[in-house]
Amino acid sequence: MLAELRRWARTYTDQNRYSPVGIAFHWVMAALVLFQLAWGFYTDFLMPGGNKVHAYQVHSAAGLPILLLTALRAGWRIVIPGPVNDADEPGWQSTVAHVTHYLFYLCFLGLPLSGWAMWSAVAPPGPLWLGGVIPWPHMPLGELSLEHQMVALGIAERVHHWLVILLLVLIPAHVGAALMHHFWSRHDVLRAMLPEVPDWEDPREAPPHKRQDPPLPERSGAG
Repeated sequence: MLAELRRWARTYTDQNRYSPVGIAFHWVMAALVLFQLAWGFYTDFLMPGGNKVHAYQVHSAAGLPILLLTALRAGWRIVIPGPVNDADEPGWQSTVAHVTHYLFYLCFLGLPLSGWAMWSAVAPPGPLWLGGVIPWPHMPLGELSLEHQMVALGIAERVHHWLVILLLVLIPAHVGAALMHHFWSRHDVLRAMLPEVPDWEDPREAPPHKRQDPPLPERSGAG
């Protein structure tokens, strides 16, 4: 089965494209991360009370899927390597891209884990739910003494804070690099991660409003 899966993925990587599974991982996680950043800042500005607790619950319900998807995506990349693109040529740009890739993984793992620890450390505001549906356990931090709970809470808060700042630096740099590769260097990096679009030049695949009937043969002689 694994060999068949790799053979299927190679039909895309041989064209310098990511597989549909890899593309789905990328854009679903991108949407969740952007939502989490916006929702996290919104939550910080709320006054203490029921609305703030509910906002934290939403934040945790959306954050735990990022942790799960990161683990699944890492496993997928180990089993199904990505394509070799134009930007993978040896040089400093390729090195920076690989470092950025690992820093993203650090954020995608560290932010949910530190948020999970913050929720579990002192007086958790309620149960945890993966995606708001599946129950998720607390970390066993409640078994520690109150002093150690406060230490764990402080460490988790600092880690969460600095990883948010790192993510706010990485995202514009990542988007800017992708656009530079696409528009300036004319590399295939961005196209490799975009969903495949049918070739409308083939009249058989064109949408009905763009489909053109073949020209009728000319008549010879007088009618």
